[in-house]
Amino acid sequence: MSAALFSLRGRTALVTGARTGIGRAVALGLAAAGADLVLLGRTADLGEVPDQVRAHGVAAEVLGVDLADPAAAEEPLRAALAERPIDVLVNNAGIIHREAAADVSYADWRRVLGVNLDSVFLLSRLAGQRMLDRGSGKIINIASLLSFQGGLRVPAYAAAKHAVGGLTKALANEWAPHGVQVNAIAPGYIRTGNTDALRADGQREAEIRARIPAGRWGEPEDLAGAAVFLASAASDYVNGHVLVVDGGWMAR
Repeated sequence: MSAALFSLRGRTALVTGARTGIGRAVALGLAAAGADLVLLGRTADLGEVPDQVRAHGVAAEVLGVDLADPAAAEEPLRAALAERPIDVLVNNAGIIHREAAADVSYADWRRVLGVNLDSVFLLSRLAGQRMLDRGSGKIINIASLLSFQGGLRVPAYAAAKHAVGGLTKALANEWAPHGVQVNAIAPGYIRTGNTDALRADGQREAEIRARIPAGRWGEPEDLAGAAVFLASAASDYVNGHVLVVDGGWMAR
């Protein structure tokens, strides 16, 4: 099998939430495969990530847009996408709110859905329109184990991630005939800021780790290979799939 099947040389990928965690790891993985990067963060301060991307010999551009208000973000995003062709879109940006469902305010509910779901649709629509015009493109949504399970004290997050799985399949149904592949990655329990609270609880951390067949929490870098696969020609016949990368959690 030729390594060219996984090459992203000559392609441009936009990764949201690229400053830390999964977004950073995916961006660096795509850069290592040859892609130029547009790195989207809540602000234009993405720390060392742009230079780390450029160290792979590819271009890195920074885009500061706050996805917490998708309606306000639409025009800046539309203008940005009009200036550059995006071959690969990775909808990674996400937030989590942990609280008993009976106590969650509507504002907190909407805030989580705004970032985790509404912005996914907005960016997929804006980038997808141009991909459809060209007859090619890849969209990778970051789903979750909570695309399949309910979790505890995270009702908005679970609802959003279930919806991301459904949106992935709905877009794939419409766009696969036009050369645009829409898929998702569902990470398991990964060492990121979103899981800080779980890992700080000794009992809960041990319970979670004991159920993972791999015997460890995932690292953000564990997602990079799956992202490169779904971004590359190797996945041209993969449509509407939610690829679980969880150390075996769902098999237990």
